[in-house]
Amino acid sequence: MDDLHQFSLPGGIRVAHIRNNNPVAHCGLYIRCGSRDEREHEQGLAHFVEHMLFKGTRHRKPYHILSRLDSVGGEINAFTAKEDTCIYASFLRSYYPRAVDLIFDIAFHSTFPEREMRVERDVVLEEIASYKDNPAEQIFDDFEEMIFAGHAIGRNSLGTPSSVQRFSRNDILAFIKRGYRPDEMVFVSVGDISAKRLERLLLKALPDMPENSERNQRQPMTEYHPSTLALEDHSHQTHLILGSRAYGIHHPKSTAFSLVNNVLGGPGLNSRLNLNIREKHGFAYHLESYYNAYSDGGLFGAYVGTDRKHIAQSVRLIERELKQLREKKMGALQLHRAKKQWLGQQYLQQDNHLNKMLNLGKALLMDMPLESWSDLEKRLDAIDANTILDVANEVFEPDALSRIVYLERTDEY
Repeated sequence: MDDLHQFSLPGGIRVAHIRNNNPVAHCGLYIRCGSRDEREHEQGLAHFVEHMLFKGTRHRKPYHILSRLDSVGGEINAFTAKEDTCIYASFLRSYYPRAVDLIFDIAFHSTFPEREMRVERDVVLEEIASYKDNPAEQIFDDFEEMIFAGHAIGRNSLGTPSSVQRFSRNDILAFIKRGYRPDEMVFVSVGDISAKRLERLLLKALPDMPENSERNQRQPMTEYHPSTLALEDHSHQTHLILGSRAYGIHHPKSTAFSLVNNVLGGPGLNSRLNLNIREKHGFAYHLESYYNAYSDGGLFGAYVGTDRKHIAQSVRLIERELKQLREKKMGALQLHRAKKQWLGQQYLQQDNHLNKMLNLGKALLMDMPLESWSDLEKRLDAIDANTILDVANEVFEPDALSRIVYLERTDEY
């Protein structure tokens, strides 16, 4: 995989670096701790902690954190996902020392001052309100909560207004101690710096590592029961997702299903859903199918937003495409084209160096093999039409499908 260098730091932080000759560099710290690792009373805490990381450290006030890279044209940012948190930066390559020092300062020296918590709590509450104003976004989280009912991975990572208002500084410190373990972290870098120099910068910025606390034990996935939910909404459209459980990221069929999902409703304008529902009938502007793969399970969904008079027919068209994939084996040429398209999309994604850095970190954190392009192509070549048919029948089983619909208050469905 490119010019890849790997090594470890004291405390167990794994490092992966790809050297290139680009004037812009990217690096980040992945932490195996996300909203899935929250306890029931902590909903939204992982995301709130991510916000608070920027609110002051032992060495910097919030202004100095925000200005350290921005003042030289760089960027510092972070995100919280279901199974991880990432602090990352993009900058001109000469500012590697600033970026490395700032990321480690944020990750290990944040002080979480009470006065900043009061301000940031209001910011997060506004974020929740903004999200609730967007039904085309909220429906994805509500559907995930249906699919993983009763499990932390299904809960909205933003939390609820009541949970966010309850958070205390002690809650943050306890969560950090439990989840921010150095041996559950990966530092990744893509840029024009030697691995040796990067290692020196990391060692200089690295604080004395705390002893690793007891490993946070994740709860296994709950049993899945298909369900249907209709909710009234003030939206000008009707929004619907139809889907089910799917394979986890380590499952041997995950690549084959990723290929099937791409054929059905991936980003290509020639996806079956786009050609049939948008191009042929003009029923929808926004529709897609998606596949979220987690460490021990996954989620498939097909989404459409359309006028209420078109929703029933749109659902029938989605179900027809699922049936076709279950019952009609792909021809050799059809499968060859599907593989070429999927592989081309992977290449294009990796052409973005920020994406390359983030994907590398995610793969290492999830203990995925780091494949060369030739390895990936061989794995793709091994997928035949029978495998495609098998995964379509397993995931698209009609009795296993759940659905959620946001209706206008005058709708009937």
